[in-house]
Formats: sequence, C-alpha cells, structure tokens
Amino acid sequence: MSQLPIDTVIPDLIAGLSTHPQIIVSAPPGAGKSTRLPLALLEQTTREGKIVLLEPRRLAARNIARFLAHHLNEPIGQTVGLRMRGETKVSANTRLEVVTEGVMTRLLQTDPMLDGVSLILFDEFHERSLHADLALALSLDCQAGLRDDLRLVVMSATLDNQALCQYLPNALTLATEGRSFPIHYQYQPLSRHTPWASAVASTSLDFMAQHSGSALLFLPGMGAIRQVHDAIKGRLPSDMDLHLLHGSLDISAQQAAIYPAPAGMRKLVLTTNIAETSLTIEGIQLVIDAGLERMIMHQAQTGLDKLVTRQVTRSAAIQRAGRAGRLAHGHCLRLYSEEQFQRLPVAPTAPILREDLTDLALNVIQWGCDVKDLHWLDVPPTKHWQAACLRLTQLAD
Repeated sequence: MSQLPIDTVIPDLIAGLSTHPQIIVSAPPGAGKSTRLPLALLEQTTREGKIVLLEPRRLAARNIARFLAHHLNEPIGQTVGLRMRGETKVSANTRLEVVTEGVMTRLLQTDPMLDGVSLILFDEFHERSLHADLALALSLDCQAGLRDDLRLVVMSATLDNQALCQYLPNALTLATEGRSFPIHYQYQPLSRHTPWASAVASTSLDFMAQHSGSALLFLPGMGAIRQVHDAIKGRLPSDMDLHLLHGSLDISAQQAAIYPAPAGMRKLVLTTNIAETSLTIEGIQLVIDAGLERMIMHQAQTGLDKLVTRQVTRSAAIQRAGRAGRLAHGHCLRLYSEEQFQRLPVAPTAPILREDLTDLALNVIQWGCDVKDLHWLDVPPTKHWQAACLRLTQLAD
C-alpha cells in the first residue's frame, strides 16, 4: 500500500488515545484522514468498542463507507457500516460506523452514554455545520460527565487550527503536510457582455483545449450546474466526457463522476463545493473555479432563512485549486481577477453564527441543559438564540 501523508501521524495518534481524551488532526485534502486513518484504527487499536466516523455530507459518507468496505473485501454492513437518513447498513459484526451529522445527534440523544462506542472521529470539521458543532458539544458533555473513557478525534483540512486548539487546550495536536505537485494559476474575469453560463462554458473550453487531463469546474449550485451543462454540452473535445456531481443526483450519476475516466478519455465534472474536501475525484489535473457558492443566511428580523449566492473565501479557493495538484503538475483557472482573490475573506463565518437556530435549540432542550452549560467553539448569538426559543414557544402553544 502506497504511503500517504497521514501515515506519519498514525503511530502518535494511536498512542495518544490512551493518554488524551481529545486529539486534533490537521491534514489537508488527500492526506488520507478519511480513509487510511479509519482502517489503521481498525487494524491497530486495542480499545474496546465501536468507532464512529462522522461525515458532514451524505455523498461523502456513502462513498467513504463503500471504499473502506471494499478495502476489506466486504459489503457495507459487515465490519464497516453506514447509517444515514433513509439508509442503515449495520450488523452485529460492525466495528466502524460511517454516519452523517444529523444521525450522530440522534444517537447521542437516544443514548447519552453512547454505550458500546469508544471513539468518535469528526471528519472535515472545518466545514462547521450546525450539527457538527452540536455533536461535538454534546460529545464533550458526555465525555466530561458520563464517559471519561470516550475518545474524540477532530480532523480538519484547514491548516490554521488556532481557534480549535484554544477550544480544546488539553488535546493532543497532530499535523501533517499534504502531498501535492506544483499548480500553475491563471486569472480570467468573465465578460459582462455575455450571459454568465455561456461565458463560463466558452472560457472553460478554451482553458481545457490548452491543457491535458480531466477537469473539475466549481459552480455555486445545481441551477448553475444545469445552465453550464446546457451551454457546454456538444462542444467538448471528442476525448472528454461530461459529468455532474451534486448530492441531489442518483448514486449511479455520482459514481460516474467520481470514478476514473475510461482509458484514452478524460472528463469534465461540474460540481459545487461538495468536491472541495469531502471527496476525491479521480484523475483531476485541471480546476476551473467560478469563485461562487450558495449559502444559507438567517434573517433575524423575519425569522426566515435566505439562500444567497456569494463569493467563496480564500481558504475555499485554495482548497479547490489543490484538487489539481494531486497526481501531477496541475493548472487552475480562476474566473475572476487576482486582485479579487486577494480581497476574499480569509475564512467563512461559522453556520452557528448565521443560520436559524430553532433545531439547535430544540436539541439542546432535549439534551436537558441550558445553552450556556455546553462548551461551544462559537457560542450561538444571543439574538438568534432568543428568536429560536421564542419560535419553539409559539409552536408549542
């Protein structure tokens, strides 16, 4: 088995499980933290109890479970299980469960002792969903009051984890550099005189004609994916297949986008930020970044959520570009100026600071404590929290 960057920290991590209740692992995309580390824990750890691998996205959870089970020459549901909304494949032989974040919250609420679980791996924690923050807060509460033998490993692809280290000051901190090749960057703002989807399609086609290899085109949402798909289909080189990758697509379409292109062919995959860190798309050497994403913003005045399109952060743009340097020297085309890149915010605002907290409030109440009793990486804003509690009171009347 070939070496991966995560291999350098696995011995220290396994040793640290006996002395540290929490461990922080900083490793960039492609280091092997979602795949090699869980397998190593299955093979090498002597701790009794099940391992739970928490994934922020259903698409990633399903594909990681499939990869791990395939490595063991087993179907999902034996040593490696999968538990997500609408799909559960576990058995008495399951030692590692890949679960999505809402499922993790439900497991904690159903059994606060987490009987039979020895270790929870929080994968891609830098994505900072509401459920991930809640699951970590509840797990820390469980660890402090009920299960001092429970171990928590928080894994992030963001190299600057200062806030996380301050949040868990007694945690063992491990870091590894990624394995990547040089990336050549180009900047080309889109023409304002051409419809957006047509401009994206034409600029991408010119870029792909200049370089070899498969390409990943980052777009802000499924609507944008369909528009660009319609603008680009029938215009691709004869050696290039076109694929879409989005969580709403069926499994066969997702797998076609993720798997390597046939021999002698390459592919163009139209995707959203789902491909920034959670998934490895085989064979990518070119990245085209529209620099946009769809994000939920809570309007405290109206109590409603609003889905907005906005520029990505600089950290997201860097992670997107990094997809081009996994296999060989890569190329990244940003469909905006270098000056715009430099002006991008460094990191995203955590969802707990900008989204509706009604579901979070309901879960905290169900846990049986006050929001102030839990240890949060970012404390829920008072105004949003009060609005959420008021909404619950009104619904109960």
